[in-house]
Amino acid sequence: MKKLKSLSCLIMLIPCLLSCSDNDEAIISIHDPNKAQRVTVDRFSSAAGHLQVRTASNGLPAANAPVNFDQGPFITKGLGPNGQTVEYYNFDVQTTTPAPIWVLFREGETDPVSGQMNIIDVLPGEAGYNDFWQVVKVTVPKNYQANQVASYAEIVSAGYKAEPTTSLVNCPVVPEGSTASKRYINEPSTLIKGWYKEKVVYYFSFTEKNIDTSAGKVPLSPIYVSFNINPSASNPDSGPASGFKAEAGTDQTHNVVATLPADAGYSPLWLVSAFDNAAFDDVDDLSSAQAASSAGSGLATVNCPIVKMN
Repeated sequence: MKKLKSLSCLIMLIPCLLSCSDNDEAIISIHDPNKAQRVTVDRFSSAAGHLQVRTASNGLPAANAPVNFDQGPFITKGLGPNGQTVEYYNFDVQTTTPAPIWVLFREGETDPVSGQMNIIDVLPGEAGYNDFWQVVKVTVPKNYQANQVASYAEIVSAGYKAEPTTSLVNCPVVPEGSTASKRYINEPSTLIKGWYKEKVVYYFSFTEKNIDTSAGKVPLSPIYVSFNINPSASNPDSGPASGFKAEAGTDQTHNVVATLPADAGYSPLWLVSAFDNAAFDDVDDLSSAQAASSAGSGLATVNCPIVKMN
């Protein structure tokens, strides 16, 4: 009788064990953006900044403080190729080597997983960071639920297929609460949430023109600028440190961009050349900027998306 009783108990236990096992397999861990930690972002540290580095006197925002990019020195009024008035943001020096951003697609689908936040693995100040991101397509199973993965490490651990595309996006990572309200086309100017190592990160998006990599690099377009003090290797207060020269009593510079978003060669990553500020009054379009005496060529590559044209 004792053996039968023991056997009966084992038989009754088997469905429970099977049920518990099934439930464990059905449990899917989802990262909750509302409960996840937020990253700390500092675009103006000596590690992250180039032309925009915080000092005790220049008033650049503190680490992780919201940034209002709608005010100087973060937005500039310049000129288009034919003398049109343009406005563009200044997101400082960026290289031509994009960073990867992972975008998830369910197997067989052409649209990204709804509700899934894109994933990055570097922040401003870290090696390899760039405002320009090369889209990497990640294929996930058909039963994948949004935000199952929230880091590059989790993508690798899951064994998902990742394929680099030629598409680039201009998405500067900024502190939570930052604002940049202007856009060239009708697109949202609100911050977008993404994932960085299972933490929430915030970034802007500028899509005034779709851009692709050229041999794995961010394409460049020229811009010609003049400074209050012409660049000089012997004067640390010259060039960018002196600020752009502007018309008296205004913030209108004579910086001239070579292309506009409607042009085939447009890129928001500008290759900066300076013209002699003595020629400031004579420069009012691209041809006059190119004809002016040079004060330095190939000085920097800067992220300056055009957001307005008159």
